[in-house]
Amino acid sequence: MEEKIILEKFKQWAGNLSPEEARIAVFEHVRDIPYAIIPELRDPHRGPAGILEYNKGSCQPKHYLMGLLFTKLAIPIKYVTYPFKWGSEGRPVKYPDDLRSMFKGLPAAYHLALKAYIDGRWVLVDATYDPALKKADFPVNEKWDGKSDTLNAVTPQEEIIHNSVEERVSLETQRKSLQSDKEKAAYAEFVDRLNKWLVELRQ
Repeated sequence: MEEKIILEKFKQWAGNLSPEEARIAVFEHVRDIPYAIIPELRDPHRGPAGILEYNKGSCQPKHYLMGLLFTKLAIPIKYVTYPFKWGSEGRPVKYPDDLRSMFKGLPAAYHLALKAYIDGRWVLVDATYDPALKKADFPVNEKWDGKSDTLNAVTPQEEIIHNSVEERVSLETQRKSLQSDKEKAAYAEFVDRLNKWLVELRQ
């Protein structure tokens, strides 16, 4: 059932397009899914179909979905983790004060993006933030030419390239196991408030 949903979207988004048009179309459709953090969609098996069903999701299900669709387009991909701290964006996002006050107590987060092998080189493709979030100065990748690096959605502390989905899951699980109960509670509270604010922002 889940594979059927993904295949239907693939045909809808990329059918009858040239290879370059198809990868741009896939990127734009995934990017345009409203950004929200939904913990159960972090699973690489549940995430791709789940984000299509919910029509919202964060960097993880977005890039797991895009990875599957790029693979169907015969584009080699690698998943890439970028540890970061909320509030450390290179360009200032217009967060409300109550969210900004929560940043200090948050543990590191683990952004996921893709590298796609296009025209003989590995290209960063980041479809995290949907265009509606531009009004708060989120780094939205508005126009991708299908071959150049996009902006990274975060200011990373490091870049970790994975050879498999399992490597990504193992890394995140291991690093999050080191977080204290206080950090986990602070992050859960932050996610709840962030998601509510994103809904308000889109209205």
